[in-house]
Amino acid sequence: MKQQNYFLSQPHQPFFILGIINAILMMLIFALEHKGILSLELDMITLHVYSLSFLLFCNVFTGFLFTTFPRFNQTGVIEQTYYTNIFYANTIGSILFILGNFISFYLVLFAMILLFISQVMIVKKLHTIYKAGLSPDKSDSFWILTANYFGLAGHALFISSLFIPQLLNLAISISFYLYLVFLAFSVGQRMIPFFSHSFAQKDINFVKVVFSLFVAKVIFSTFDIKILEIMTDIALSGYMLREFLKWELHPFKSPSILWVLHLALFWLPTAFAISAITLIGELFLDVSFYFLNIHLLALGFLTTVLIGFGTRVTLGHSGQAPNGDAIDTKIFYFIQIIVLLRTLYSLNIALEWNMEFLFDISFSAWLILFLTWGGRYAKTLIFRKQG
Repeated sequence: MKQQNYFLSQPHQPFFILGIINAILMMLIFALEHKGILSLELDMITLHVYSLSFLLFCNVFTGFLFTTFPRFNQTGVIEQTYYTNIFYANTIGSILFILGNFISFYLVLFAMILLFISQVMIVKKLHTIYKAGLSPDKSDSFWILTANYFGLAGHALFISSLFIPQLLNLAISISFYLYLVFLAFSVGQRMIPFFSHSFAQKDINFVKVVFSLFVAKVIFSTFDIKILEIMTDIALSGYMLREFLKWELHPFKSPSILWVLHLALFWLPTAFAISAITLIGELFLDVSFYFLNIHLLALGFLTTVLIGFGTRVTLGHSGQAPNGDAIDTKIFYFIQIIVLLRTLYSLNIALEWNMEFLFDISFSAWLILFLTWGGRYAKTLIFRKQG
């Protein structure tokens, strides 16, 4: 009984565990569908993007924000009953979503609606915290909350796209850029300089400009206006890089628990620069880079920052020093190997290498990453650090 109480005693613990389990299961199911071994109710793209957005990242983000957002805004902690009910709903929704893909479209639809209602309750609580907070500066909280509202919009569009397929591209673009990437960016640009003891003055309009460019990116990506999308990518890359360099983060002189977050941050301008290059290739050379630009952000930025923050929060909130050891450092390096492997698979498509085994290697590496991290920290998250 004490073990169960500890597992639910802090919001990040159950949501991190659920997110890690979903990361493993949903990637395995997607890979088997991609290889033609499984035939599921949802098409591959919808299954892949929706499951990682709302079964993996949404749970991890919720665990992190339910732990830290009250501190950002100087309010009391979230009551345990509230977040445990959401955790149970997300767990049931995840199970029904997986089962539904094997059994019935209507069960999938029910699961997605349940997960959407649960997300509404998540955002409602964040909004209440934001309004009640006593913090004199809530600008970062405003953008974090804004990203969560776009998450709701993307989620609703995904459900609608089951009946109106023309909405799928918009659902993907909003969920990915204005929810996942912008939310992680909004948190990262606040927390990473703080962790790094950087006192450099930020551009007061930095987040606002980035948000405006993300909105432009969504519009141009959704309607396939490649010239304007390329220009937006170049603007995002240059503007972010210039700002990050001002922060004097010193990644090469920082412990691994910090430099992995620095690395995640610099993946943003890098990914957008490469996105511009690949879009130019697609526009003028008539080749497909098979979503390379999206995966550089999803793996290079989102997954790196997820594991980096996840490790720090797990250690810090279990009474341990938030310092990564040699094994953590190897995990951080391994994420970058996964980015490289996924890049090679896209190049395989674009250059017609006919090396389909690169898909098997890259998705297997993803499974190894989350099995390793989960195996390393599950005991800490469920039972607290033993021995």
